[in-house]
This record gives sequence, C-alpha cells and structure tokens, in this order.
Amino acid sequence: MIHPLAWVGWLAAVMATLSAGRNPLHLVLVLLCIALVEAASPPTTERRSTPITPLRFALTVTAISAMLNALSVRYGDTVLLRLPDWLPLLGGAVTLEALVFGALSGLTLSGLFVTFIVAQRSLPTSALVGLIPRAFYPLAVVAAIAITFVPTTLRQARQIREAQAIRGHRLQRLRDWLPLLLPLLVGGLERAFQLAEAMAARGFASAGQPQHATALRASMVTGLAALLAGWLLILAWGQVRAGQLLMLIGGALLVGTLWLVGRRAPRTRYRRTPWASGDTAVLIGAAVAIIAFTLPLPGIDRAVLAYYPYPLLHLPRFDPVLGFATLGLAWPTAVLRGGRSRVVE
Repeated sequence: MIHPLAWVGWLAAVMATLSAGRNPLHLVLVLLCIALVEAASPPTTERRSTPITPLRFALTVTAISAMLNALSVRYGDTVLLRLPDWLPLLGGAVTLEALVFGALSGLTLSGLFVTFIVAQRSLPTSALVGLIPRAFYPLAVVAAIAITFVPTTLRQARQIREAQAIRGHRLQRLRDWLPLLLPLLVGGLERAFQLAEAMAARGFASAGQPQHATALRASMVTGLAALLAGWLLILAWGQVRAGQLLMLIGGALLVGTLWLVGRRAPRTRYRRTPWASGDTAVLIGAAVAIIAFTLPLPGIDRAVLAYYPYPLLHLPRFDPVLGFATLGLAWPTAVLRGGRSRVVE
C-alpha cells in the first residue's frame, strides 16, 4: 500500500505533465505510465462492476473530441473532406490537422480521468478525508459523505433492479424506469434523514465561535490581501522582489492562521499509515517529473512540448531528458506489484 501523500504527489505530477503541452510522443509516454499504474492497482468490486471502463472512456472521449474539433476548426492544409456550405455551423473543409489536435486534447482528458480513477481506487475514504487540513473539519465530513454517496446509491440501484427483475419487471419503455427511480429516491431520503439525525445527536458543528475569532478572520483577510497585492505588483508594475515579499508574508499569515484554527479541532487516528521506502521512491519520481516539466532548467528543451500541428501536420520532436523524467510516473507500478508479490508469498 502506498502512502496517501505519495499518491497526492503522483497525482500532481501527472497533472503537471499532461497540462504542459500536446506533444504526442510525450503524451503517449505519460499515458503509458498511467496505464501501467492502473493495471497494477489492486482489483476491487467497483472496478469489476464499473459500466464505463477507462479504455472505453478514452476511446469515446478521444473520438468525440476529434470530431468536434474537426467540425469546428476550419484550418489546415490536409483536407479530408468538404461538407456542403449550406449546412449551418458544419459546412466547410474537414482537415487532418484539426482532427489530430482534437484527438490529442481527448487523450489528455482521458489521462486525467484515468489518473483520478486510479487515485480513487487506491485511496480509502478515510485517507482522502485525512488529507484535508484540520481547520476545515466540517468540509472533511461533508467530503466523506459526498465520496461515499455515489457508491452507496449505485449499490442500492443495483439491488432494486435485481429485486424488480425477480418480480418480472422489464425495462422496455421510459415509464418502466419509474418502479426503479421511486424506491431509489425514497431510500436516498431515508439515508439522508438518518445521517442528519445521527450527526445532530453527536453535536456536529454545534460548537460556538472559537476564541479570538475576529482576530483570526482579520489575519485571513490580511493574508489574502497581501497575496493579491504581491501578485499585482509582479504582474502589473514589475516589482518582483516587493511582490514576492508580500506574497511570502501573505502565505505565512494564511498558513499560521489555518494552523491555529486546526489546533482547536483535534483529530483521532486509530492507526497511522507507515511511510516506507517505496513511498519515498514514488514521491521522488513525481518530484523529478514536476521539476522537469515546470521549471526552466538548463539542458531541457521545454519548447518541444508545445506541439501545434497547423497548418501542416508534421512529426513532433522528442526531448530525451523529459522522456526520462516522465518514467518517474511509473514508480507506483513497481511498488504495487512488489507489495502484491509479498502478499502472495
């Protein structure tokens, strides 16, 4: 099992690499790393019963994105076909360049979707809630309820459908969904009322205003104002040092205020997740990918990431340093397979 913080670092690295550009060679390498991690993730009941698999989602989104971009962008030298001009919003030339650029955008969206699916499967709800700062403990409770709502609803819908099928119910028309939707709605309302009564009985959010609440609010407002002022100094007036100093002061005020508020909301842990050497490897691989794809380092040609197939489709360039840094995203595969082999033994 990988530590939740290591998963968060891997998730941030994947988002940084996918949003860096549309170079198809680097994009395929990132998607390959994501696919390896997805294949190595432990199987669950939800994974086997999911109606939309990651591969099906990727193929569907890529095809739709390619078609929409090809039908909306009339630019490119390689004309595949020409639709009649009398068609509203669709008439004109359909180019290969627009089709390829739309497919690249769809692949990027598919990579983000599969990444979040892998993180959701590998991280339990308690770990996701534990990542929320203690200052936002009401948000953590709401997030836990929201995360568990969808699987519970899908499970109840499957049970209702099986029960109705035993009674001879068949889904043939739109009206046939009514015997499924009404019990599902009633069951959801019953769960909501039971949960509200349980939370009220345990005194959720019943505590009064904390001490020095006005000072804490003033500190938060001052920190946000300092961040905004520093950003404006850098962006509008070019005062880099003064802007960085203001942003540093504002960030310190925000972090300190959140820490003080979090001390008033203690958190109980029955068992702490240990940090292993595999977690360190995953975090180092994610950090290397983030640094290589975001910071202007010597020896790295980040211009190759900005692939633009217009006006004529051409072969993209490949930077070996960025390619080597991308391989750090595949480290969870080795950690997950190593843990699975130890369990089998």
